Amino acid sequence: MARNEGEQAPVSPARALVLTEPRRLEERAVELPTIGDDDGLLRVEACGLCGTDHEQFTGALPAAAPFVPGHESVGVVEAVGPAAAERWGVAVGDRVAVEVFQSCRRCPACEAGVYRRCERHGLGDMYGFVPVDRPPGLWGGYAERQYLAPDSMLVPVPPTLDPVVATLFNPVGAAIRWAVTLPGTQPGDVVAVLGPGVRGLAACAAAKEAGAGFVMVTGLGPRDAGRLALAADFGADLAIDVAADDPVAVLRTATGGLADVVLDVTAAAPAAFAQAIELARPGGTVVVAGTRGTPEPPGFWPDLIVYKELRLLGALGVDVTAYRAALELLASGRYPFAGLPRRVVGLDGVTELLRAMAGEGDEAPPVHGVVAP
Repeated sequence: MARNEGEQAPVSPARALVLTEPRRLEERAVELPTIGDDDGLLRVEACGLCGTDHEQFTGALPAAAPFVPGHESVGVVEAVGPAAAERWGVAVGDRVAVEVFQSCRRCPACEAGVYRRCERHGLGDMYGFVPVDRPPGLWGGYAERQYLAPDSMLVPVPPTLDPVVATLFNPVGAAIRWAVTLPGTQPGDVVAVLGPGVRGLAACAAAKEAGAGFVMVTGLGPRDAGRLALAADFGADLAIDVAADDPVAVLRTATGGLADVVLDVTAAAPAAFAQAIELARPGGTVVVAGTRGTPEPPGFWPDLIVYKELRLLGALGVDVTAYRAALELLASGRYPFAGLPRRVVGLDGVTELLRAMAGEGDEAPPVHGVVAP
């Protein structure tokens, strides 16, 4: 039976995984907080995993351990205070997705809609990064419950959408913002997407939804072959293995020119940045959302930015507007997101899944990894 708003959650502790140091996840029982007027508690149904997760796990992305990771949480509101319920527009029993960033809603950045730069929170208070010793400790999705602080932002999940598929709200939302909103993609545009991971495939779909006339996606070598084979189902007109073909030459042959919009969502692929610059037409736009891992990307000739008069944009994070659009797209069923190759594990399987996603071992990583606590 559902509880009323403000009624407290069960008193038993929640199982959670705590990253205490690189490559060490410990299961702990974390006491549930008392929910007051202005906060809430989520029963986590599923939490998506991305490159950030395995970079936290391996130590490639420094973080202030120990903490409960997980920043793509979907679940059911289990307890919520009256003020929080009114602000978030939710009630006990509602399924929601949790925005990774928090927003004070009052500083200039938040008022401008750029809450990633919130003066109160910023990057330091992202879910999945907050130290476990900050009460109440349940600051990430690798847990049975997740605390909903007063400055959280929640997005309703369509009732027909499976919670595991709904965790794609983050990568699909990123694709919409990075491939369409930021560059201003127009109907008929030629779009090149570098990287065929879940964000790259979602970017193909987002570009097609925006009316792109031609979409190309690139990958590298055998490990990307399976993902490139999926690209046509997500709207790509052309999928290229850059280990075998020159993407610039192939794009010229296919379209008679270069790309109006180039989106680079590769990770730790330094050479991709130079390819992105080469693929853009004069006056085109390049959006860089993947990090290089090096200060000197090979083959990069800065003068091309000048000669081509390129618009070069960096992209960090998503926003609630894109998340809403993403959940609508997922629920529509127009693209086979539900059928993506994925691996869903409980808390006891997270370590092995993160190792696979980091490329360790012989098994190819899944396109979509999910923990279901």
